[in-house]
Amino acid sequence: MIKSICFVVGLIVSLASHAEIPSTAKTTATTQIPVTTRILGDTFTWPGGSKLAVSLSYDDALNSQLDNVIPALDKHNFKASFYIVPNSPVMNARLDEWRAAANNGHELGNHSVYHPCRASLPNRDWVNEHHDLDHYSVAQMIEELEVANTFLKAIDGQSERTYTVPCGDMVIGADVSSRQQYLSQLNTLFIAVKGQGKDSRFSLILYPEGQTGKKLIDYIRNIPADTLLVNIIFHGVGGDYLSVSSEAHSELLTFLVNNRDDYYVDSYINLMRYAQSKPFTFNRKQ
Repeated sequence: MIKSICFVVGLIVSLASHAEIPSTAKTTATTQIPVTTRILGDTFTWPGGSKLAVSLSYDDALNSQLDNVIPALDKHNFKASFYIVPNSPVMNARLDEWRAAANNGHELGNHSVYHPCRASLPNRDWVNEHHDLDHYSVAQMIEELEVANTFLKAIDGQSERTYTVPCGDMVIGADVSSRQQYLSQLNTLFIAVKGQGKDSRFSLILYPEGQTGKKLIDYIRNIPADTLLVNIIFHGVGGDYLSVSSEAHSELLTFLVNNRDDYYVDSYINLMRYAQSKPFTFNRKQ
């Protein structure tokens, strides 16, 4: 649990935690791929003139997301992003509900098929040997992501997709040099990838675990003024793992709906499409 909210500006290479393992929630600044080749001008605003967008994301296709999150989002007409893994038993058991969520405007994002992570990193004893990213090749990982895209298209009929990297692990096969090859191929599969890019104003990420609603709201209120997008990546809400309470989540949504003029909330894919549609200049440091 975060004892104090802090900001760490930099590029994620790896995260010490994963959705299956209780860990300290982190705030980390990272950036997105489609905005890497063009840096938006200083006058950029979101629809309605908002200066800050909030991307509400939920990883791993969990029961609590269907039971608690989607009803709460729909109550306020917020659209969010759900980064699902096809091998989740919740996908098989409740596929029609995920399809209904997509039909209602929520994004189904790619989070791989098997959620492979690097077992060699600290606190990764939960990683199955056959899902150990240290034993993958880049080609194997890309093929897995292509399969996940096909699976998602069968659910929602969409061709464009965004991606959240499992565990934030960008090194494949324990080869540090694989990172750039991986990045370049991701850029052909997705219109945006959380955690990669050059425009740091789209870079802030919070991984909540256990915070109260007040803590989450204070985090939003204290974001640096030049930030354009904050990505809040939840796992469980009112259940499952790495969770926050339903009450804390509800308090955050109520705050956002009561401050719509200040905070623009939409799915990550819609936010990135909007950003890509805007005029840009190279007037910021690369």
